Amino acid sequence: MTRINVLVIGSGGREHALCWKLRQSPELGELYCAPGNGGIAEAATCVELKVEDAAAVIEFCRRHDIGLVVVGPEAPLVAGLVDRLEAAGIAAFGPSAAAAQLEGSKGFTKDLCAENGIPTAAYGRFTEAAAAKAYVGQMGVPIVIKADGLAAGKGVIIAESLAQADEAIDDMFGGGFGAAGAAVVIEEFLVGEEASFFALSDGETILPMATAQDHKRVGDGDTGPNTGGMGAYSPAPVMTPALEARVVREIIEPTVRAMAARGMPYRGVLYAGLMITADGPKLIEYNVRFGDPETQVLMMRLESDLLEALLAVAQKILSNVRLTWYPDVALTVVMAAKGYPGAYDKGSEIKGLSEAAAVPGVQIFHAGTTRQDGRILATGGRVLNVTARGRTVAEAQARTYAAVDKIHWPEGFCRRDIGWRAIAREKEATTT
Repeated sequence: MTRINVLVIGSGGREHALCWKLRQSPELGELYCAPGNGGIAEAATCVELKVEDAAAVIEFCRRHDIGLVVVGPEAPLVAGLVDRLEAAGIAAFGPSAAAAQLEGSKGFTKDLCAENGIPTAAYGRFTEAAAAKAYVGQMGVPIVIKADGLAAGKGVIIAESLAQADEAIDDMFGGGFGAAGAAVVIEEFLVGEEASFFALSDGETILPMATAQDHKRVGDGDTGPNTGGMGAYSPAPVMTPALEARVVREIIEPTVRAMAARGMPYRGVLYAGLMITADGPKLIEYNVRFGDPETQVLMMRLESDLLEALLAVAQKILSNVRLTWYPDVALTVVMAAKGYPGAYDKGSEIKGLSEAAAVPGVQIFHAGTTRQDGRILATGGRVLNVTARGRTVAEAQARTYAAVDKIHWPEGFCRRDIGWRAIAREKEATTT
């Protein structure tokens, strides 16, 4: 059997989880990650590559006989890395730059939804503040104000008052989110429960994956500012089989059809952020890559060979693949540097990781670490993803926090309530 050498692009917890899962494939040859992190180094060979330099990535792939490149983050996808790789004859997992507009421009996605009857929030698109403020005055509050472009998961403001809305609009047009805020999308505030739905597509075939729920707010009880994600669990209890089928039928399938009709077939993972409203599921936004920290819980639950599935997408033979999942729940808690999502210090040492990883059912994925003289040092805002499987959300949560409590890192913090909604549901189910 010819083994396949794989290069994963990225340095976060998502990429550590992908490398960990790819490592289990019998088809895997050498596994590289650029640039990787202190934890990924245990699963893959970390290489210093400027991933924005497509020519350097292509040269590396040729030198190391790379059979598949898996692009983790959104920025290289939007910048066209997959286009450059495929033009050089190198198989890559991820959408083209044209298809990556589904995440790269919120306005692009909203227009696509409007044209194809895909359920989403009412919206307006603006390039100057006065018209945006007038729209808010017409719609009322609460209202959602989004930077059109990539803003690392932070370009979304839920304005509770007109003054807040005006401030957010001025901040975005004033450069608060850089080029991402040159255009602004303003949306109706949807009421319901959020969920994430993941599906693979090779441009024609759609293969649903699994569901998850993410905790975006920094504080317990879902309070404080939005972050890149402070924890997640899978599956999402709100997503019944009937709802999943409806999401595929009403949201995913029309999107894939519309993208193909536009001459920009979607190949990769399609991550739909959903609001489950009284009227049914509505699309909040698309991401064109695996979520973070949702990937960590998805990979813990995936029983099938990940490499086989990703290759099938790149080779446009996804109809040959079936996925199987462990019935367990998986839950992850993000440990972040104090001060995140604001300013934080780097370079503090983290101890106790081997003791934490020894808790049954636990896997620790590194997100912002480096390995230096045998020590693990924090280098980012979100630093570790402590993850566990269990028969229930409560069991997975208990194992996760048992592991968290063995980690000695005074400069870090985490939420203590990840999974709280699902655990309340479980308790209610046992008492009725």
